[in-house]
Amino acid sequence: MVAQEIAQSVKIALHEDLNGLPPTEGDITANLIPEDKQAKAVVITREDAVFCGQAWTQEVFRQLGGDVKITWFVKDGDFAKANSKLFSLEGSARTLLTGERTALNFIQTLSGIASKVKLYIDLIAETDCKLLDTRKTLPGLRNASKYAVLCGGGFNHRLGLFDAYLIKENHILACGGIAQAIAIANEQHPERWVEVEVESIEELKLALDAGAQRVMLDNFTVPMMIEAVAINNKNDHTADLEVSGNVNRKTILTYAKTGVDYISVGALTKHVQAVDLSMRFVE
Repeated sequence: MVAQEIAQSVKIALHEDLNGLPPTEGDITANLIPEDKQAKAVVITREDAVFCGQAWTQEVFRQLGGDVKITWFVKDGDFAKANSKLFSLEGSARTLLTGERTALNFIQTLSGIASKVKLYIDLIAETDCKLLDTRKTLPGLRNASKYAVLCGGGFNHRLGLFDAYLIKENHILACGGIAQAIAIANEQHPERWVEVEVESIEELKLALDAGAQRVMLDNFTVPMMIEAVAINNKNDHTADLEVSGNVNRKTILTYAKTGVDYISVGALTKHVQAVDLSMRFVE
């Protein structure tokens, strides 16, 4: 994550609340409070969670000004028990209230992703299989979401369309076949890794013979996954095997035990359950 990207995300979020106006005009409720009123506040999590969002919180109050002091009790990736303190703030009462929701929106979303990843990671901890995210992210929060995945202990798939090949059914049809698509990819960008999505054992064999570096087993049954692992291990050219489709808390361990290298789960960043947070003024 780069500071410029975080700053831009925060700027957009504050614009939503303030309508592009300065806080003195945009937050009419906070302006009920005297301008020189100082306050202290603490933010807690009401449920167990893996924390993520420190940089976004700091940027919210930096952009609002008001010389707010933040004291952190956790860092990104830390596990926080329900009702524990995440951080405290001290500064202008107006500024604390204006920035509260924007800061908590980032934290609750990113911590929700990190917490869900940790839940899935724990389910497959007895295996060597790695958990991957996907490109199914909230618009405008791609890199933030993938950062949260890392905080939860997962791994990133490709960041976008630019950094790796993922050759799917329609690409295969348009290129004339799996071998043709892989050959073109290796010719155009030999430095990028090539993954091919397959829907059958026959397509797996074609992808391996064509030199794919990773093969995504799309909606394979468990017996098909086991067969795919056996074929891959015996093949002259081996590839990393990734499972995708129908992955949930009930199925993920069974899939991981088949011997595949990766399992990708779109729900990690698509079905986001925000963490319940609260900010309260204190004496």
